[in-house]
Amino acid sequence: MSLTAEVKAELVSVRDPRPHARVAELTAILRFSGGLHSIANRVAVEAELDSDPLARRVARELMEIYGVRPELAHVQGSGGRGNHFAVRVIDGGETLARQTGLLDQRRRPVRGLPNKLTTGSREDLAAIWRGAFLAAGSLSEPGRSAALEVACPSGEAAMALVGAAHRIGIAAKAREVRGIPRVVVREGEAIRVALAQMGAVRAAAEWDQLRQRREVRAGVNRLVNFDDANLRRSAQAAVAACARVERALEILGDEVPDHLREAGDLRLAHRDASLDELGHHADPPLTKDAVAGRIRRLLAMADKKAEQDGIPGTESAVPPGIDA
Repeated sequence: MSLTAEVKAELVSVRDPRPHARVAELTAILRFSGGLHSIANRVAVEAELDSDPLARRVARELMEIYGVRPELAHVQGSGGRGNHFAVRVIDGGETLARQTGLLDQRRRPVRGLPNKLTTGSREDLAAIWRGAFLAAGSLSEPGRSAALEVACPSGEAAMALVGAAHRIGIAAKAREVRGIPRVVVREGEAIRVALAQMGAVRAAAEWDQLRQRREVRAGVNRLVNFDDANLRRSAQAAVAACARVERALEILGDEVPDHLREAGDLRLAHRDASLDELGHHADPPLTKDAVAGRIRRLLAMADKKAEQDGIPGTESAVPPGIDA
């Protein structure tokens, strides 16, 4: 089961007993899942939902709150869409539309959400979000592109949902994707808050655990990659250094001062050792700065002689693909 389906399965079981919250949730479901249609010159209210339990719950709420008996229909999916379940109210549809605030007093469709709902209590606002997510919400896996989204029927509905979100501490933004207004919640903690506010307490806890595991795993991977990169750089640096030292000793021949030759021989004898380790191998021991200074002078002396003699210097010995 996808994350979205798991969240919706939990939200379907959430029942707020307060009448205002029930109305807010039901209105949001109707607004974000279809809304108003004209059938035979009559106003019909229709919700197209993605699960049978949700469709049956909406039908039951319509009967209990408004006393209407809706039609239930199974809609075969097409064009890549899965099967859907339609809840329709034709007889008494206009009255229901007025009662839920989907039509104003002049019989004009309300493009956003009824003002009495968006200015309601925190419970009402949470119910609006629960209804909107049940109708048109989705949740992606934790990660860089994680998002909780609600597809909206209009820009006004998106802005109303964003306003409701901010009043209950959900960090949501409105955006348009391929011509469809959406409300999006990003950031792992913001998504957890949104799930908890809607009433998906179990899903919020599971999301947080999954997010933390992903973050720990990503952190470990970054460290491993960082270590690997450091090892590669160290290995390449060692190869380049040894190649240059070998070339320097070749260029200078018997002209190499003893103390510089000893430093060069140490480098070649312990190719993978650090400068500090090379210093410990010296007799008497040297500091890493002393070793580095002697090798640097050895290379500089060889490069100067190579330039005078018109022959390739020490960097010519570094294998292709390795930064000298």
